[in-house]
This record gives sequence, structure tokens and C-alpha cells, in this order.
Amino acid sequence: MSVIAFNLSLISDQSMTSLISFIIVLGILIFVHEFGHFLFAKLFGVKVTKFSLGFGPKLVGVQRGETEYLISALPLGGYVKMVGEGVVDEEIAIADESRSFAKKPVWQRFCVVAAGPLFNLLFAVLIFFLIFAVSGLPKPVDNSVIGGVTVGSPAERAGLKAGDTITAINGRKTATWEEVADLIATSKGEPVILSLKRGLEQLSVTGVPEISASRNIFGEETGKRYMLGIARSEEVTYEPVSLWVALKAGFAQTWGIITLTLLGIVKMIQAVIPASELGGPILIAQLAGKQLHQGWSNLVYFIALISVNLGILNLLPIPVLDGGHLMFFTYEAIRRKPLSQRAMEMCQQVGIVLLASLMVFVFYNDIARLFHQG
Repeated sequence: MSVIAFNLSLISDQSMTSLISFIIVLGILIFVHEFGHFLFAKLFGVKVTKFSLGFGPKLVGVQRGETEYLISALPLGGYVKMVGEGVVDEEIAIADESRSFAKKPVWQRFCVVAAGPLFNLLFAVLIFFLIFAVSGLPKPVDNSVIGGVTVGSPAERAGLKAGDTITAINGRKTATWEEVADLIATSKGEPVILSLKRGLEQLSVTGVPEISASRNIFGEETGKRYMLGIARSEEVTYEPVSLWVALKAGFAQTWGIITLTLLGIVKMIQAVIPASELGGPILIAQLAGKQLHQGWSNLVYFIALISVNLGILNLLPIPVLDGGHLMFFTYEAIRRKPLSQRAMEMCQQVGIVLLASLMVFVFYNDIARLFHQG
């Protein structure tokens, strides 16, 4: 009984950590996104009647001036309700016509809608800037320490372990990982004698490299070479930098994640990445809980990563998403007239079906992943 009770309490603690982390991550990112819409709406004189974190029934709310600020029941998004958004002109009070979203120039409407995703991307820049300004820039330590050993590999059969330092291969000294990789790759499959330092011990082991496929971050084969099945250590040092350098690094880091995210979408369309890799709220909660368990700094980095993904997702040209509205505004700017009401309604219906299908699919993946873990 005591063992079962301990396990149940552990599961409960893990679930609670995931739930708290999920609320923190999503709450912050939804607020940042909707605040972008809200700020630019106010900047252009659009009347905002509601600012809600979440959808559905109101849980709590407070009226401040002309805007009601809400927390709603479904924490999977949020919205800023503006006068003249999605309604016909006849339904707008005469006093509010000049402050109607629909009456604003197309470029202002474009800016209001684009501000949400833009704020998510800039929020990631801010987070990375603060991380680099406080902790410094991470730099990989170039050494010959083994960071990991692949299961079933020649390295595992030879007895190599994570943490071993390779001091020489076939009598040639090795101080960097590049030297280790080159000597193994040029072995032509012949046995190699590795001199190791394991703690205070000096060891010598023999491994036989095997031809293996080199793969990129998406798992695509980029070539073949001889390998033992070892990975370099991920040890890093942190170099203090100026605020200006930290800011530039924040933009560079965010741009790198944007690029990887877009490439990931392309690779998923090409079926390089299986659709089962897509995750929804449950996976985000699990990952957020794991990051929080490892430390607040990990959770903050995770928030920046998800913020970029949220920004990119909302810029996709799918009706009902911000990117779909931006597509409509672009059409209006080019043609000098908006898309017809009927055409826009049809596009919105298609967008709702696509988005609903995507949500069902990612929930299915999340649940299937839970059963697989169980």
C-alpha cells in the first residue's frame, strides 16, 4: 500500500507541475499576442470592447473605461473584440463609426492584425536578450569528451561510456572532437585503438568503426561515413557580453528558430517528418512541466521557443488565423477593394474546418502518445 500511495502522489505532483507550467506558458504567450492586437488597435483609434484571455464563458472580468478585461473558461487562446470587426456597418452605432475597425485604412487594419504574431516574435527576442545579458553567450567547449554512446553501436560493444575523454587514437593525440571524428572517419573500417581517461583511470580499448549514415536535424541522410556511434559532449561555457551584443544574439537566436520552424513545416509537407510528431496542448503541458522541473531558466527558454512557434503558426495563410486576415488585406490593397462578403464567409468556413481538423489531429497525437508512454 505504501508503494502504491507513493507512486500516485508522484504522478499527482508531476501532473500538477505540468498544469501549472501549462497555465504559465500559455497565459503569458496569449497575453503577449493579444496585447499586440490591443496596443495597435488603440494606437489607430479603434474602439476595443473586450480583451479576453481564453474563449467561451466568462470566469472573471472587470470593466475599465470602454474595455472589459476577461479571463474565460477555455485557455486555448484569446481575443480582442473591436467595434466593426466581423459585423456589417448597420450594426455599428453612429457614434462609433469613426472608431470602427472596418472603417480604418487597410494598412492600419493590416498592422493591427500583424501585431499579435509580431509581438510573439519580439517577445522571444526579449527573452533571449535577457538570458544572454544575464548569463552570457553559450559557447561549446571543444574537447574530446564523449557525451553519449548509441545503443548497439561499435562504441557500446567496445565498452566506451559517456564522460570518457579520448586522449589518442592509434597513438595520435586528440584534443578536439574534430580530430576524433576525422580519425574515425578515415579508418576505412579498420580497428582503432582508443586511449581513454575515465576518472583517474587510463584505459585502452579497441573499436571497429562501421559505415553509417550521417543525418541532419530532420533525420535526412546527408552521406555515409565510418562511425563508432559516439556523440560529442554538450558542455558549454558562458562568455559575458555587452547589452548590444546580447541584443544582436537575441535577434539571431530568434531568427534561427524561425528558420528551423519554417523548414520543419516544409519537411512535414514533404513527409520527411511524420505527422505524428505534431503535438497539442497536452504535449505542451508535458514539456513545460519537464522544463519547470529542470529549472526556471529552462522554462523561460521554452516559453521563447513556443512564442516563436505561436507567432509563425498565426502567420500561416489560413482563414480565421491572423495570416488569413493578412491575406485578405493584401488582396484588398492590391485590388483596391475588399473580397466579397460571400467569398470571405466561404474562406472562413474552410479555415474553421481546417483548424478544427488540425486540433482534433493534434489531440489524437497527444492522447496516443500518452497511451504509448503508459
